[in-house]
Amino acid sequence: MPRTPIHSDSAPKAIGPYSQAVRAGNTLYLSGQVPIDPVTGEAVAGDIGVQAARVFENLKAVLAAGGATFDDVVRVGIYMTDLSNFGAVNEVMQHYFHEPYPARSTIGVAALPKGVAVEVDVIAVAPR
Repeated sequence: MPRTPIHSDSAPKAIGPYSQAVRAGNTLYLSGQVPIDPVTGEAVAGDIGVQAARVFENLKAVLAAGGATFDDVVRVGIYMTDLSNFGAVNEVMQHYFHEPYPARSTIGVAALPKGVAVEVDVIAVAPR
């Protein structure tokens, strides 16, 4: 099955040899997004809520570039350097998703790129 890279100028550029997302058939696999401002290329300042909101806005831009929305997301992976922020990230996530909610995993990690506190990746299924 062919893979088609997806790119949005409204999300941060990839900081390595990967695509912001790849479409295979009707499935979009989005790379992890961290709270980087796509205009400045710098991590946003602020608490976990501010960081999580930037992450979801970045994901929203990449989803749109692939012809999808958060309604098409079937799985979410969340990576946090401090799991005590779980509730705050849930609060932000509720602004982007509604029932039926996607499947999700939340994983505590030792560190993330650029010293940020949260990274999120998603998988979406959307018609072409």
